[in-house]
Amino acid sequence: MIARRIGLYVVTAFVAITVNFFIPHLMPGNPVLTLIGKMRSQVTPQTIAALELQYGVDTKTGLWGQYTHYWYELLHGNLGTSLSGYPASVGSLIRGALPWTIGLVGVATILSFVLGTLIGVLAAWRRGSWLDNLLPSLTFFQAVPYFFLAILAGALFATKLGWFPQSQPYDTTLLDPGLTWDFISSVLDHAVLPALTIVLASVAGWIFTMRNVMITTMDEDYVLIAEAKGLPRRRVVAYAARNAILPSVSSFSLAIGFIVSGALLTEIVFSYSGIGFLLLQAVTNEDYPLIQGIFLIITFAVLGANLIADFVYAFLDPRTRQEG
Repeated sequence: MIARRIGLYVVTAFVAITVNFFIPHLMPGNPVLTLIGKMRSQVTPQTIAALELQYGVDTKTGLWGQYTHYWYELLHGNLGTSLSGYPASVGSLIRGALPWTIGLVGVATILSFVLGTLIGVLAAWRRGSWLDNLLPSLTFFQAVPYFFLAILAGALFATKLGWFPQSQPYDTTLLDPGLTWDFISSVLDHAVLPALTIVLASVAGWIFTMRNVMITTMDEDYVLIAEAKGLPRRRVVAYAARNAILPSVSSFSLAIGFIVSGALLTEIVFSYSGIGFLLLQAVTNEDYPLIQGIFLIITFAVLGANLIADFVYAFLDPRTRQEG
């Protein structure tokens, strides 16, 4: 079953890479001419030919030749050269932005999943308690877009109260990146507000999903039999939670996969230098190589997260291992 799934992911990755190549090439315009227009300088035909070769738009080689060249460069880890950040490579720009997104959105997503799952199990276990009655109030945070929460949080806690910084991933005017306490504390301080908005906007969904599935699972025959045989209540809840968490695992894999795309609007609100903010700059500047590279990274992240989820699902549910 797992081998068949891996083969499916390989085929999906091949198709995604192919589509990622052809879409920019089917779009009107020429990235080299765009770059020359931004340079606003006289260029020679030799310079244009060199740039076309560098950006993989050399029309003399034909579309198939460009496609094979694209695969060759991709297999050697070369995603091309950025138009807006010339002569910086796409890979270097992504490597500079990716840690900020993984650190912020990744930690916030994992935290909201863990908190939501635990609170959902507890609410189902203590059905009718004050905690269970408090849950409907959380629908407000689930209904409000997270970027709107980001604006409110920034206006209240950053602008009015001054408790946290308003923008940037750290104090860029006074500090240089490094393993120092001043830099680390500044990073944590700047991450509180954007992380808080992501957690508040997403934790309610995990809570309600886990609570509803958990309540259904607690009424299953095997749970009732376990309770009738006198198993400790906590042990019964633990077994039920292991089965109830299966739907959340699939949703969590998608959430983890989309971490690399960043909470785009949250990063824009807080000017946080992550992948989402980088994608906005690439679209604004019509930087097709950078857009292409970011989409490719997002695709592989989603496929990788789903593959990991398949392994976790097989571990949690032995029935999936016996599927023919």
